[in-house]
Amino acid sequence: MDSFICKQCGQLVTPDEAGSRHRNHCPQCLHSLHVDERPGDRASVCESIMEPISVWVRKGGEWAIVHRCKRCGHLSSNRIAADDNPVKLMSIAVKPLAEPPFPLEGLQADAPGSQAREGGEA
Repeated sequence: MDSFICKQCGQLVTPDEAGSRHRNHCPQCLHSLHVDERPGDRASVCESIMEPISVWVRKGGEWAIVHRCKRCGHLSSNRIAADDNPVKLMSIAVKPLAEPPFPLEGLQADAPGSQAREGGEA
């Protein structure tokens, strides 16, 4: 694999520390490019920046990054690399908790089904 300059943050990206010969995203900002329609086919004509929007855990415990194309909305999943920014990975992982898609002010501790019974049992 050849080195490249990240189109999002400008960092020089090399395969040296990735733990693999395959590198498809920047280890610093975790952004990628929309170059594939299917993994490895290089068939996309979009070629826009893909932002990391989520992480998920594959069978066996391996983490993967979900990318969404900023231009067309295409989604893809890519395994993390050994040198990926751990702070950025964790910030993506906790985003749904830190910024929930609904207002927290409307939640009540005594919502239906969660009322404590007399004696302190739920």
